[in-house]
Formats: sequence, structure tokens, C-alpha cells
Amino acid sequence: MRDAYNRDINYLRISITDRCNLRCLYCRPMEGVSLKGHDDILRYEEILRVVSRVVTMGFVKVRLTGGEPLVRRGFVEFAADLKKIKGLEDISLTTNGILLAKYAEGIFNAGITRINISLDSLDRDKYAQITRGGNLDDVFRGIAAAEKAGFSPIKINTVIVRGFNDNEALDFAKLALTRPFQVRFIEIMPVSEVDTGYPADFLPNRHLQEIIGRHFRLIPLAARKRKSDGPARVFTLPDGLGEIGFIDPVSDHFCATCNRLRLMADGKLRACLLKDEEVDLKAALRRNCNDGELDELIRRAVRLKPEKHDLDCTDKHLKKCHRDMSDIGG
Repeated sequence: MRDAYNRDINYLRISITDRCNLRCLYCRPMEGVSLKGHDDILRYEEILRVVSRVVTMGFVKVRLTGGEPLVRRGFVEFAADLKKIKGLEDISLTTNGILLAKYAEGIFNAGITRINISLDSLDRDKYAQITRGGNLDDVFRGIAAAEKAGFSPIKINTVIVRGFNDNEALDFAKLALTRPFQVRFIEIMPVSEVDTGYPADFLPNRHLQEIIGRHFRLIPLAARKRKSDGPARVFTLPDGLGEIGFIDPVSDHFCATCNRLRLMADGKLRACLLKDEEVDLKAALRRNCNDGELDELIRRAVRLKPEKHDLDCTDKHLKKCHRDMSDIGG
């Protein structure tokens, strides 16, 4: 399916819950978050119906996110049902890893073999601080369980906050030297009223790349870029087991190649992470709309895709989207 700017829209990110067992500083505010009730979010069968329809329209890739997807009961069984949809070529998962040790084997056996694990510090105290109470050892156990189960690739997502974890860039880079992970540095984005001092907390990835490049030779993989790399600029290290990626949504945005829609837990379909225009699928699903009506709502969301976002990393008064990242599905 093509949008107004001739981009092939073939990727759906699905937030299956707005709930999370962490409360990361850049993701959601400490107070004032109204979690949705059971009837406020899409049922699994409704999500499966939406995915079945978008596949007929040319979508081939789905990523399951949250909140934290593993806190929703019945996730493994849902993943197995999703895997049965013909034409769906790629299903992946983003998780904070806290519950992964418990569920990794079941998720892998259900047919999800690619996983992204959010990890913003390798220091236990700093990890607890940025997640407001998370236990880093739980994440390490989850990563070990994912390796044992057979997930490949395992991607480690690290959001860099200036003055907090930017001094760990080399430590994260060393992970790619000694472990078969793709370590990805992601620029912080101004989403909702989270507890960050944007733009003071913003650090462009080119700065991290310069720091890492002084200690390691970064070999670009652009010549053989894979679909699973998404928007990341990926590099290998000589004799390294893994890779390093940089995702620059602010300083060097990749809007020209954006191929995704976002289905949020409350059934709203969002065309752009940083734009508030949405299409309500839940209302139509709950009144038992026919497939033609559902398809037209999906097409409407595609038509809403902007050419690009208008973030400026130096703007102290920039417009933020009104939802928290945990609500949208990061």
C-alpha cells in the first residue's frame, strides 16, 4: 500500500497494553497516568482481525510492543495465533526484559524469533534510577534466557540521555564486541510531559559515533542492509561478534523511508509517532463492522501519514504529542 509520498506502507507496530512494570523517566510521568481498563483496550481477537486485514493490503511485518507486552495475560497464546496468519512474514517483539526469563522459551516456540530488549544502563543503580525501581539482574536473566531459547537477532535498545548514561557508550559498544547482539543507540524524543529537560537531555547520535569511533573501527553495513535493521545505521567491529546501530529520529530523521502504522492498545491507528492524528478502529470493531469498512479506516490512516515530522532538537518550545510513549507503543 502506497501513501501520498509513494512510500510502501507494510509494517504495523502493535501496542497490546499501556501497562508496564517499569516507569522509565523518558517514557511516562511519575504521576497522573490513567491506565485503561480491560474493556478499553483491544481484545486479542480484534487485534488478530486487524492484522488479517492489513496483510491482505500488503503488510508483511508486525512488531508487538506496549507498555510492556509480557504483562498482558495470554500473550504467548496470542503470539501463536498471530503466527498462523498467512502472508505475515515477520513478527518481532519489544520488551524491557524484566519478565523475559519466564516467557522466552514459550515465545520462541510460538514463532517469534526476533526480539528487542530495552536497556538504558549497565549500572545497577543507574538502571534502577532511570526505570524508577527496575532490577537490572532481571534483565540480564531475560537476555540469557533469550539466547538459550534461540532468538536471533537479539537487539539491545539504549536511549541516550545527556549527562546520565552517555558515559556508558563504550561499555555498550563492548557488548557488540563480545556478544552476538546488535546494540542500538536511540536518540531521546520529546513525547508527552515526561520528566526530562528536553532539549538539554538530547544528545545527537553523531556525537556517540565519534566517541565510539575513536576506540573501535566502525565498518558500515549499508551496502548489504537487511530488512530487520529498520531505520538503524548499522556497523560491525573488527573481530566483533555483534553489531552497533544508530537510530536518529531527531537529528537525521528517516521519515522519507518510514513504512509503518501504529495500532495502539485503545484501538486507535496512528500514522506517525510524533503526530496526533488518529483513526478509531475499536469503535468500528465493537459494532461488528464489515471488512470493507475496516479496510477503509486503515486506508484513511495511511492517507494521514505526513511527509515528515517537524521536531527540532534545539527547540525549547516544541510541540509534543499528547500521549505517553508507553501509550503509543515505543
